[in-house]
Amino acid sequence: MDVRPRRSVLYMPGSNDRALEKAKTISADALILDLEDAVAPDAKVEAREKVCAAVRNGGYGQRELVIRVNALETPWGADDLQAASEAGPDAILVPKVARPGDIISAAKVMTAASAPDKTMLWAMMETPMSILNVREIAMAGIEREHRLTCLVMGTNDLIKESHARIYEDRFAVVPWLSMTIVAARAYGLDVIDGVYNDFRDADGLRRECEHGRTLGMDGKTLIHPGQVAVTNEIFSPSPEEVEWSRKIIAEFEKPENATLGVITVEGKMVERLHLQMSLRTVAIAEAIQEMSAG
Repeated sequence: MDVRPRRSVLYMPGSNDRALEKAKTISADALILDLEDAVAPDAKVEAREKVCAAVRNGGYGQRELVIRVNALETPWGADDLQAASEAGPDAILVPKVARPGDIISAAKVMTAASAPDKTMLWAMMETPMSILNVREIAMAGIEREHRLTCLVMGTNDLIKESHARIYEDRFAVVPWLSMTIVAARAYGLDVIDGVYNDFRDADGLRRECEHGRTLGMDGKTLIHPGQVAVTNEIFSPSPEEVEWSRKIIAEFEKPENATLGVITVEGKMVERLHLQMSLRTVAIAEAIQEMSAG
């Protein structure tokens, strides 16, 4: 099973040489090298050059490298997408995705720019229109040519544009998160939770990570390296989950169970859907172990 851990996805400012270098030592599963929000207008061209050079030069190990470009309608967006496609990161993150056409257009530009086949598209879900159209946006991922593999929640922008209040239980945010998760799962995409703004509040981060994992998130976007360890811990399969998953896999591999839809494992009814969940859990755990060893 081809899966990739995306427990911790850390934003790094593309205009900061020191940050780009430091990112090589941070144990995040993925790095978003940012050309958008973290970069001032007068630094965007220079940041583009720095980020693309960093991707080409490598040195980031098994970390997934993602370039967040500026929106296509901005003065920098088209050049960002062209340059990022040529640099060949693991993915390009498109901001302010509102309709499936935003993904389709970005994918066409990438293909015209000869982006490597490995370079996928991620979509920022950060406007009310994003949430209203989430099913159609996720559906774009059905076609391999559209390259879409992951949806990223932009909760700060969603809160701002909806005029919602921020509370610890994220009461206002849960419907948007849930709608996006369901759409992502329906079309085989990953989905990453929004950031936790108070990077000094480890307890608050832990609560929000637990909340996101309970909802079904694959991981969380982060704004500070100090948030990585807690996030990795919470979004990793526990040893108990991995052990139980291996038992389910082993039972279904027995010849007498090969064609059965439902079996019993240690007195519990287990269906084939649990087998698929178990295969994914074990694959994620093994990928995490491989990253740690590397």
